[in-house]
Amino acid sequence: MTDTPPNMPQLLSEAKRWFDDALLAGMTAAGEQPVTAAQAAVFATLDPDGTSISELARRMGVTRQTTHQAVHSLIGMGLLEQTPDPASARSRIVRFTPAGARAHERAQVMLAGIEAVLAERIGPEAGMLRDVLTRPWGEPPLLTAGF
Repeated sequence: MTDTPPNMPQLLSEAKRWFDDALLAGMTAAGEQPVTAAQAAVFATLDPDGTSISELARRMGVTRQTTHQAVHSLIGMGLLEQTPDPASARSRIVRFTPAGARAHERAQVMLAGIEAVLAERIGPEAGMLRDVLTRPWGEPPLLTAGF
C-alpha cells in the first residue's frame, strides 16, 4: 500500500478542524458555554442584524433541518433569539442575544489570537495563506474525466 499525500480538500478540512478545536477549547476555558461545531458555524455565518434560517443553511451548506436544530439549541442556551423579519411578515430572522453577542465578540478576539499563534509557528506564510484564501476563486470548474 502506498501512502498518498492528502489532497487539498483534506488539508483545508484539517486546517479548519485545527482552528475549530483551538477556538472551542479556548472558549470553554474562558467560561463560555460549550458549543458544537454546527452551533459555531451558525455564529460564524450570522449577520449582525440577523439572518433567516434558510440563508444560514445555504451559507453553511447544510439542510434547513440541521440549521434549525443548531439554532434552536442556541436559543435554548440564551445565545440567539428569533424575531419577526421587518422585510417579510411571513419570515423570521435569527439574531444574537446580548449574551450571544458577547460570546461572538470573545470568539473573534480569540480567533485573531489563534491566527497569531499560527503565524508564530509557520512564519509569514500565514499572512500569504489568508491572502490566497480571500481572493476570488470564481465558479467551481466543471472538468471531464480526460481534462
